[in-house]
Amino acid sequence: MTAIISPAAILGSQALQLKSLPPLSLYIHIPWCMKKCPYCDFNSYEVRDRSGGMPEAEYVAALIRDLEASLPQIWGRKVISVFFGGGTPSLFSPHSIDAILAAARALLPLEHLAEITLEANPGTFEAQKFADFRAAGINRLSIGIQSFNARHLTSLGRIHGDKDARRAVEIAQKSFDNVNLDLMYGLPNQTLEEARDDIEAAVAYGVQHVSAYHLTLEPNTLFHRYPPPLPDDELTADMQAMIEQTLARGGYAHYETSAFARSGRESRHNMNYWLFGDYLGIGAGAHSKISFRDRIVRQMRYRQPKEYLIRSVPETTSEPPIMEQHEVGRNDRAFEFMMNALRLTDGFAPQMFIERTGLALTHIQRQFDEAERRQLITRDFQRIAPTPAGRRFLNDLLQIFLPEQSRV
Repeated sequence: MTAIISPAAILGSQALQLKSLPPLSLYIHIPWCMKKCPYCDFNSYEVRDRSGGMPEAEYVAALIRDLEASLPQIWGRKVISVFFGGGTPSLFSPHSIDAILAAARALLPLEHLAEITLEANPGTFEAQKFADFRAAGINRLSIGIQSFNARHLTSLGRIHGDKDARRAVEIAQKSFDNVNLDLMYGLPNQTLEEARDDIEAAVAYGVQHVSAYHLTLEPNTLFHRYPPPLPDDELTADMQAMIEQTLARGGYAHYETSAFARSGRESRHNMNYWLFGDYLGIGAGAHSKISFRDRIVRQMRYRQPKEYLIRSVPETTSEPPIMEQHEVGRNDRAFEFMMNALRLTDGFAPQMFIERTGLALTHIQRQFDEAERRQLITRDFQRIAPTPAGRRFLNDLLQIFLPEQSRV
């Protein structure tokens, strides 16, 4: 059957024709947490009343209906990874996680030994609960440690202390052989030695993956309205260099701006994001990027959990609870690819840009030339990658590829 492309689609996407579709991941958003952290800009909501503030069973049913309604968009495509993000997904019971995964397996062709990640915070750890998560099919755990320092955890508004953080890692390692620790640096009044202590603690545990993020003051957060005293740029640059050196000595490869992994333990789910792969996002506020032969679309579900639940009721609609949807235009495809792929230390193969965007490399030849002239990238017929300067000044590098109409 020949696809019919409207004139508007031709104008909007320049008659995109993808020869093949990229890998597909599934993202599942669980928006509740025990307490909203002052630096967090994610779509998350505090559980003020456990009896009515987190309608767990109702939300699980809505997720499954959302997935069922979304099937026509991804019919027959194999799923390479699943990621439970939030919020704090580990607030849900193993029974609920098992029910969601059982539905996913029944509805989708899940790849054998697919990476299935659950985000967890130390304040939710119980040994039996996490053993049950593993039995349900979770095979990778990502723990939001942020710091092993009690004073810094307090300044970040975390509900756990330093002992909780260490206990969480120990419990996780009893059931999981693939553990990521999320850490932050550039914290209020943090010294270089305190940042070193956090990273060395992570290395000492021998986990498979470490994510080290620079604390940034995001709009619409408490820290943005009332900024805490943060280390200056010179000190945070020293922290970043120290983190990279410490993790390299510990046997971790720095494969993405904020990500470090032991050999073969890179996050498969996140790698798919960074290489402009596809992902179906279900749950309140979840985002999706889905490629078709003739277009690429982005979607966002309704953000508020109550509205998401209402929109997911089968009696009212058979469609996914999508609040916004738009087609990714020609220039935006190029920029979005570069914005993600240039975060990778090893960059990307030129052919992947062509396959994932439907564009020729000549579409952004001028930008490549400028980035190379400024010594921010290296390129040959096999690979295009950021230089050390390009990685350090990533925002400057990405600015080169920003569509003209978006530049200030």
